[in-house]
Amino acid sequence: MNISRTLAVAATAVAVIATAGCNANSNSSGGSSTSFVKGGTLTIPVSSTELDLDPAKSQNLAITTQSLINRRLTTWQAVPGKPVVPVPDLATDTGTPSNGGATWKYTLKPGLKFSDGTPITSKDVKYAVERSFAPLLSGGFTYHKQLLVGGADYTGPYDGKQLDSIATPDDSTIIFTLKQPFGDWPWIVSQPAFAPVPKAKDNPQTYGKSPVASGPYQVVSNGNGKIVLDRNPNWSAATDSNRTAGPDRIEFALGVTAETAVQQVISDSTVGRFSFGGPVPSSQVAALNANANAKKRSVTVGGGSVDQVAINTSRGALRDLRVRQALNYATDKTSYLVASGGSARGTVATTNIPPAIPGFTTFDALPAAPTGDVDKAKALLAQAGFPNGIDLVLVTQNGAQQVAQSESLQAGWKRAGIRVKLRPLDSTAYEDVTTQQDGSGYDLALAKWQADFPSAYSMLQPLFAGTEVGRGGYNISRLSDPTVDAAIAKATAEVDTARANVLWGEADKLITGLSPTIPLANTNNTWVYGSRVSNFYAPPFPSYPNYFRISLQP
Repeated sequence: MNISRTLAVAATAVAVIATAGCNANSNSSGGSSTSFVKGGTLTIPVSSTELDLDPAKSQNLAITTQSLINRRLTTWQAVPGKPVVPVPDLATDTGTPSNGGATWKYTLKPGLKFSDGTPITSKDVKYAVERSFAPLLSGGFTYHKQLLVGGADYTGPYDGKQLDSIATPDDSTIIFTLKQPFGDWPWIVSQPAFAPVPKAKDNPQTYGKSPVASGPYQVVSNGNGKIVLDRNPNWSAATDSNRTAGPDRIEFALGVTAETAVQQVISDSTVGRFSFGGPVPSSQVAALNANANAKKRSVTVGGGSVDQVAINTSRGALRDLRVRQALNYATDKTSYLVASGGSARGTVATTNIPPAIPGFTTFDALPAAPTGDVDKAKALLAQAGFPNGIDLVLVTQNGAQQVAQSESLQAGWKRAGIRVKLRPLDSTAYEDVTTQQDGSGYDLALAKWQADFPSAYSMLQPLFAGTEVGRGGYNISRLSDPTVDAAIAKATAEVDTARANVLWGEADKLITGLSPTIPLANTNNTWVYGSRVSNFYAPPFPSYPNYFRISLQP
């Protein structure tokens, strides 16, 4: 997800304040406990004033808000000391592929029930996926819409039509037929659209206020600035080995800024003791570090996302590889990290797959000091026919930090005669200029990308496949290269995970060698949790706390 998409997910889908990364979280405070005590009320601050819980409209990650209420066919196992992997949730396994990986079969566990006591069947999952195609329920992930046979022309079930590529031969079996082999399908069915929805209870205009629960919690109130979840009496731990369901109640406090949430937790106020906040804004890092008690309750984490500059390869001189390489050499990544909040906020990036994503390989296609190699940049510009430098335009979002980051990059490029005019835009305009228009409005774009699931597919395909240029796609470097498309297709079709990771590493080397981006930083963030919070853990990816594990001390 790019920076504007990241912020949207943090505000409306994931329901925490913003993104974060992760370390081992080996604290001696309550956060590292492995004893799951039942009881208490957990408060989760949310910066947005509304939260739509309709799974069809959500880009929620599989270990956060939605999965407290809605189970999916698979989910993510995110526990200390182990990589994040897909595991069965409603299904008995992560899927049985056939037809080379173009067909996937799932069998539901016995005894599954909705919160109203009715059985969950494969038809409820099929209907849920189908309704996600309806235009009035847009906003969710689109991977399955692109992959399922017939998905391009399907518009949902509200006109009485079904999607034939989803078959339910009986109440416990569901079979998906894809356009092509796709090894990452077990990750796709962990996304919100694969949470079951009973057709008889579906009102698409209001379902997001109080969806029928399949997870350990159900909505009991939604309004007056908060959403309250209590236990679902028909959830059975016997069918769900992933969720510990510690708190008796979970309250989402709406309209709470990151600064307010973090301050409540640092001070360990009445609310803050049973809450968490993050990432800690740069302006509050000093206060956190000065508070010995709060510092013990914090984790600084990272490695699952990449800050980058997308180079518009369709624009004039930027079509020349030597010019794109010159931009990379002229970049002062150290200065960028300082503008981002200091060296503790991340590490210098040289690849387009970050360290926490399978397929990551350590390499540097254009080796230089973190402050850059100005002489090399000048030489490449001269070879490309620009001995007196070049003039370019960089678009960025108009937040104070993004502008400061852009100014640090601007100063670094200026050393090599690369004169860059900054064009700050609000998030809507930024999205329009970079993804919807023809690419004529920018030469460079400051962006952040975090995968939607822990696979290199979600890092490379959206950013560099030729099919993702324009029309809302996130290939804002506008790279369209047949060799890159072939490498992505080859890795995508590989069902064997180990082999796929090798292929993704090779694809990253190919792409990075073409310099469609300037990888800047693999960023870190800091989370802080209250003194009564136990089992607080965030994996390297997706860099969010695992809501499944959190419990409270009495």
